[in-house]
Formats: sequence, C-alpha cells, structure tokens
Amino acid sequence: MMPGGRGLTPASGEPAPRVVVFGATGFIGSAVVRLLAGRPVRLRLVARRHIPLPSDPVADIETRAVDVTDDGALSGLVEDATAVVHLMRHHDGERSWRFSDDDPAGDRVTVGTVRDLLDTLAADPPSTPPLCLLAGSVSQVGVHTRPRLDGSEVDAPASAYDRQKLTAERILFEGTRRGLVRGVSLRFPTIFGAPAHGSVIDHGIVSAMIRRGLAGHPLTLWNNGSVERDLLYVDDAASAVVAALDRPDALVGRHWLLGSEECTSLDRIFTRLSEAVAWRTGTSPVPVVGVEPPAHATPPDFQSYRVDATAFRRRTGWRPTVPLDQGLERTVSHLIHARAIAEP
Repeated sequence: MMPGGRGLTPASGEPAPRVVVFGATGFIGSAVVRLLAGRPVRLRLVARRHIPLPSDPVADIETRAVDVTDDGALSGLVEDATAVVHLMRHHDGERSWRFSDDDPAGDRVTVGTVRDLLDTLAADPPSTPPLCLLAGSVSQVGVHTRPRLDGSEVDAPASAYDRQKLTAERILFEGTRRGLVRGVSLRFPTIFGAPAHGSVIDHGIVSAMIRRGLAGHPLTLWNNGSVERDLLYVDDAASAVVAALDRPDALVGRHWLLGSEECTSLDRIFTRLSEAVAWRTGTSPVPVVGVEPPAHATPPDFQSYRVDATAFRRRTGWRPTVPLDQGLERTVSHLIHARAIAEP
C-alpha cells in the first residue's frame, strides 16, 4: 500500500501521496488525470505541451511543461514522489507508434526515460523507493500459439515498439531489485474510446476507422480481418492504473496483463463501426474491404491477442465496466460531435 496503508487515501497526520504523471496530456494519461484529480493526492502533471486541468479537483495539482527526454530534466520532477506513472509513448507521424529499431527518438522516450529515472534516484536515493507504473503492451509477447495470454508466456517481441517496451520493463525491474523503485508494468491491449477532453486526439485504429466512415470512405482491413483483438475502453484502462496505485504491494516486481476479455475479430469490429456511423448519420453503411498490408506492417499485426486478466483482477479488484458495443457507440458519438464543432 501507499503511505498509511490505504492506497491513495492518506492516513491522518500524513502528507498526501505525491503522484507524478508523465504523459499527462496523452490519450490514456488525460483519462488517468481525470480520475486522480478526484482523489486526495498531490498531483504533478508532466507533458511537453499545455496541460488542461479538470474542473473542481479534489487533488492539489501542479503542472510542468517539460520535455523529460532532455538531459537532467527528471531531477526536479520526481523529487518527493510517492509514485511515478509513466504513460509516455513515441509517435512517428502518421504511423503513430510504428518506428524502426534504429529510431533514436523511440528508444529515448521508451527506454531512455526509464534509465534516467533510475539514475536520478540512484544519485539521491529517497528514504522510501517510489512506486513506478510503466505502460506496456500485450503484444510484447510477440508471435505465439497460446489460445489466451495470462502473463506466464515467454516474451519474444517481434516489432521495434515491443522490443523497446520490453527493454524498458526489464530496466525497471532491475531497478526494483536494486531497491531504487518499486516497479510494476501494466501491459495494455488495444485502447479506444472518447478522450477525456477536447484537446486530446486518439490516433488508434478504432477512431481512425470511424473518421474514415464519417468521410464516406471504405473501412480497410489488412487481409481478411480474421485477427482478433481485445479492445479496452480508455476509462477502464485509466481505472486499472488507479487500481494499481491503490494496491501496489500485490503487484510489484512483475508485469500484469489487462483486457476486457471480450475478444472480437477486426472484421466484426469494423462492420459494427460502419453500421454505427450509418445509424447516427442517416447514411448507408460504408463497405468494409480487405487490402494488402503496407510495408510497415509487423508480425504482431497478424497475430490474435486474447487476454486473461484474472491475475490482475484478483489482486486489485479492478474490473472493466464498458462493454465493447457500448464503447464503440460512445466513440462514434464523440467523433461525430467533435466533427460538428470543427466544421464552420
């Protein structure tokens, strides 16, 4: 547990926990901030750009517009931290998180910031090692033959993104063994949904396909769309982060898989999106068509990832609350509303 033994709720006479959030303006980060703002904690929100604040927060909030990849940037950011939530990710233009092994920016954001965090703490060790939650991906396991993943698999990452995520995770756990941090990796499935506020743009596959449908373009599947995905609504992803902050002692030192356990083929998901857009706009559904995969496709793109998140649920009490169809409807509604606002 955090100080006082009551998760993020401080005990009488103790200072409120200091929670530092890297990537506070991101898709998942902004949803986490919205939840933490309603808790009696001290929040230090870190991002490169302006950080919108939730209205009427309970938390004591400070913001830092900082590029944490700059040399020495972390020393003033993690001071007095009870917990650090690392939700940063590298984006490479239109291909989002897709980048190559020799992309120094991807390595700097994903791996370098974790290494810098440990170096900063080693230079001035706190009396109590802070908890550090790292965002990973279920695809770190690579190409596999398991009917359902439960976290016991041997990792063999098959993309630059997953290799760097796994490297960062291993560095974090080495820091845990050295007593510098208490590390926890949360491996997320595909996250989708309506952003926490209007300045956040979700570049994920679900929102991308909804935008295509709203523009009247076909929804394009790589090959036949039989690959299955476990889609987790962004609010459920954020609540998993807070659940881990509330019960860290049951989690420290290993990775945990998250998922809705509602695994569905991409063909069915895209068809549902086409129908939802048509129903909301009063138009005919756009077709869902198979296309040749692009050159930047990686092996995980053709791998099904069915997740068993029982281990995490049992240790934290977390449970997803937004069913897939409900989440898809919410996301379609949000993007239609955002499009109406943007149009002159």
